[in-house]
Amino acid sequence: MDVMTRILLAEDDNDMRRFLAKALQNAGYEVVSFDNGKSAYERLREEPFTLLLTDIVMPEMDGIELARRATQLDPDLKVMFITGFAAVALNPDSNAPKDAKVLSKPFHLRDLVREVEKLVAA
Repeated sequence: MDVMTRILLAEDDNDMRRFLAKALQNAGYEVVSFDNGKSAYERLREEPFTLLLTDIVMPEMDGIELARRATQLDPDLKVMFITGFAAVALNPDSNAPKDAKVLSKPFHLRDLVREVEKLVAA
């Protein structure tokens, strides 16, 4: 059994995506990243991941839709939103997965890694 925690990262900002992927890889996670929700969802259908780390505002399929579909596919998938729009994620009408964590931009990479560790350990 693969013991490495696998993170699916969906973030449409190229610099941000590279930055996040590198920080998580340095922390020992396997990261597969996409620049839109649609591609990320296609990949999720092919193989299991431990955590979905997604921006909320993205073209093609936004992060909330991605998270909703992803958790239907795999109810054990943990979800964390990264966003400059925390209020959007927390809106009860958004259908975001109930136990999803929200990390508001700007955040420190240390905080991201710590939150990911907590979520994965839960």
